[in-house]
Amino acid sequence: MRNLLLTLCYDGAGYHGWQIQENAVAVQQVLQEAIEKVLQQKPDIKGCSRTDTGVHAHCFCVSMKTGHPIPCQRLQAALNHFLPPDMAVLSCREVPLSFHARYSCVGKEYEYVIWNSPVRSPFLRDRALHYWYPLDVEQLNRAAAHFVGPHDFTSFCTTDSRDRGDMTRTVTASHWRREGEKVIYTVAADGFLYNMVRILVGTMLRVAERKFTPEEMPRILQAKDRRKAGPTAPACGLYLNRVFYDPADLILPGEKGE
Repeated sequence: MRNLLLTLCYDGAGYHGWQIQENAVAVQQVLQEAIEKVLQQKPDIKGCSRTDTGVHAHCFCVSMKTGHPIPCQRLQAALNHFLPPDMAVLSCREVPLSFHARYSCVGKEYEYVIWNSPVRSPFLRDRALHYWYPLDVEQLNRAAAHFVGPHDFTSFCTTDSRDRGDMTRTVTASHWRREGEKVIYTVAADGFLYNMVRILVGTMLRVAERKFTPEEMPRILQAKDRRKAGPTAPACGLYLNRVFYDPADLILPGEKGE
């Protein structure tokens, strides 16, 4: 038995998130069908995250256990032959059997892309939020800085049927940058709550509209009340950008000490 780590990228505009659903096309379903065509067996694959409908990924990690002897490079090439144009396997490597794409993950980084112009871009439809109101990156960064560190992010989480559990997450990076008419928010943390990034963005856009001040972010955090934060930004601008693992968890037993 081997355990393979596949790294994917995909345009999520045409998918209802990662997880297989009965009446909608999901990324997991499309990937599984491609793997079945190549290996002639049903795969047992584990995704690193549950991306939602319309969310994209520059880097999405999947672990898969299989007894098939196909070399990693051949598997990557074969999968890319069968996958649709909006999805690709960036890499494939063998990892220890104990590795799990989700449970071995120690952190993730997301980006949220905004097209900040009075005129929409036809080329970024469903791939960035068109937002015409002027954005002051310095002001946005004053707000974003308040999220760095360990905080209870209850105010920035959509309540659903999942167990609440510990709502504390440690944010290691939170900042905005401008690239021409694109304004991009980057946030990294040891984990994320449901819709957390999109609510952070929606709240900071309220700062741009002068409905909040940057200095109000700590108060919203401390309230632990979703009603105190801003709206949930649309999914179209959100990208899973990087997935972090402990390098030791990726080394095969025979490779230790090299």
